[in-house]
Amino acid sequence: MTDSRIPTVRLGEDGPEVGVQGLGCMGMSFAYGPTDTEASRATLERALELGVTLYDTADAYGAGENERFLSPFFRAHRDEVVIATKFALSIPPDEPTKRIIRNDAPYIRQAVEASLERLGVDVIDLYYMHRRDVNVPIEETVGTMAELVREGKVKHLGLSEVTADELRTAQAVHPIAAVQSEWSLFSRDIEARVVPAAHELGVALVPYSPLGRGFLTGSFVQAEKDLTDDDFRRTMPRFQGENATANATLLEPIRAVAKAHDASLAQIALAWVQQRAAVHGLPIVPIPGTRKPSRVEENLAATRIVLTEDELALLEPIAGQVAGTRYPDMSFASAGRE
Repeated sequence: MTDSRIPTVRLGEDGPEVGVQGLGCMGMSFAYGPTDTEASRATLERALELGVTLYDTADAYGAGENERFLSPFFRAHRDEVVIATKFALSIPPDEPTKRIIRNDAPYIRQAVEASLERLGVDVIDLYYMHRRDVNVPIEETVGTMAELVREGKVKHLGLSEVTADELRTAQAVHPIAAVQSEWSLFSRDIEARVVPAAHELGVALVPYSPLGRGFLTGSFVQAEKDLTDDDFRRTMPRFQGENATANATLLEPIRAVAKAHDASLAQIALAWVQQRAAVHGLPIVPIPGTRKPSRVEENLAATRIVLTEDELALLEPIAGQVAGTRYPDMSFASAGRE
């Protein structure tokens, strides 16, 4: 891969300008098995060299550990990076594996102060509501987030896994720069209502898990057999048992397209997501996660792959054939509430 930097795009009408592909940082300290600190640091630096400017974390990733890990990199490159972090998944001190969704004002204020301290910065560039607490009116939640903007603690607002109606309600309170949701060849539920709403409102989409949490790369099939005990993908229905076996066969069309482009499965999966921008007429910045500099280079090369109409047609049926849901409890996702 050459060292040419990737193009940029603006998140929302007045949001930050970022590279057309970002970097999901969760796996550098949480969720996907053993980590390599030095390799992760090198990955951050290499991504920046190649034009990645949107770096995604959350306070719930490792109970704040991911934010702490990223802090030295962010502070060293403060004027070059766009820091995205999130609130809403409260971790009870006596139950470290449990998550409680909170969108109330006192919690939001507590969460933003804690994130600012862990990150070691004065302001968060893009602050997301990580998950929706349906017991708190979204107008109140976004209203509190808007106060953080006025107070100079946050620059731009984002929402994660919201429905189209929730997005419209939120946008009426304060401009939303980006909506983050799972979007990939395996997960396309947001295309029915959320994506059209984002287009209508001028909101960008930031797809997480654009590589199907690694499944679309062919790196594993059976989560119980192929992944370590501490890997949370073992809890996801589509990666278990007969579901996983059936889903592995859906990679064949991706392999065929990859062969035609002399590309990897990951590059074709990412190219498909990147081309959704032209299909749906809105900014799209996927945030694949990795802990290896070589994978960053591979992933960013996908921004230069253009799939033909015939290739897109070949890939089109995949999502409709996927066995198993994204999460054991889909009420945490927008599709569970649409």
